[in-house]
Amino acid sequence: MLMSMPIETATSPDALWDALKNRAGGDFFYSVKTTGVYCRPSCASRLPRRENVAFYSSCDAAEAAGFRPCLRCRPRGDSRQAEQARLIAEICRFIEGAEDAPSLDQMAARAALSPHHFHRLFKSVTGLTPKAYADAHRARRVRDGLSAGEAVTTALYDAGYGSNGRFYERSNAILGMTPTQFQRGGAGDIRFAIGQCSLGAVLVAQSEKGICAITLGDDARALAADLQDRFPRANLIGADAAFEATVAQVVGMIDGDQTPDLPLDIRGTAFQQRVWQALRAIPPGETRSYSEVADAIGAPKAVRAVAGACAANALAVAIPCHRVVKTDGALSGYRWGVERKRALLLKEGA
Repeated sequence: MLMSMPIETATSPDALWDALKNRAGGDFFYSVKTTGVYCRPSCASRLPRRENVAFYSSCDAAEAAGFRPCLRCRPRGDSRQAEQARLIAEICRFIEGAEDAPSLDQMAARAALSPHHFHRLFKSVTGLTPKAYADAHRARRVRDGLSAGEAVTTALYDAGYGSNGRFYERSNAILGMTPTQFQRGGAGDIRFAIGQCSLGAVLVAQSEKGICAITLGDDARALAADLQDRFPRANLIGADAAFEATVAQVVGMIDGDQTPDLPLDIRGTAFQQRVWQALRAIPPGETRSYSEVADAIGAPKAVRAVAGACAANALAVAIPCHRVVKTDGALSGYRWGVERKRALLLKEGA
């Protein structure tokens, strides 16, 4: 256990400094000689000069050395970020428990904030606007109701949709298909084929709307089983000659420099789709960190949610989640294996 003193002697100062630079968090505190304060490693204050910093294992140790707690990150109590997260979590529960989606003014009043400040804080914490969160919750209630076997009309009204027509206008964006198709487990024709590329087996599947899956692996049978699990009631059709040409285009994206404009059937939550749109904007040969992607979608605090959206991507290469790396440039997990991620980046010159 670390002693109540500067902890350079117990822990590598380089490791602590790296953690501080990356705002990676950790069970330590740091003081700044020029300001006389000490902070959490996650403090949003500007990074101080290394020679002015000392590290401590506890608040008591930092205060015994003559430093006072930072008013911004409040190391003695809950951080401002933690308080904000708790407040927004309470509002999320309020949204989920309301029969009808509450208005922005109602949510802001409950949070004791102005509508403008509340809207900005909610988006910063969750990555979604309050309206988008409420819409996503209603859509989830519809999906749950349809999956449980409720009639379409019942599921819509139970979720708070007052009009069938309004929902059907947006059903493809919300469910990725019509409510009846969703209720049938994605029923409909899906053509697929499995080919070979430099990264192993590649499965390409296409619905009536566009490419709905591009997956990579070593075992063709496992890829086919995964597709069946994803669309349990779909009519899976072995590809015809025309579809084989589409598979060849996907292989060209992986092994060559082709960038065909393929129609995509992108299915995900509102937040996931925002992340995936940002990934598609990353040029070949470049990478972005998870925090940079979070900044790009206007949700700087949603780094973990961004990582989750990358992991949920089912369209390898077409949605280039392989171009997202850690802050220090190191490769993190990849749904289809880190070695495949490395190979894709090397091919692109990243």
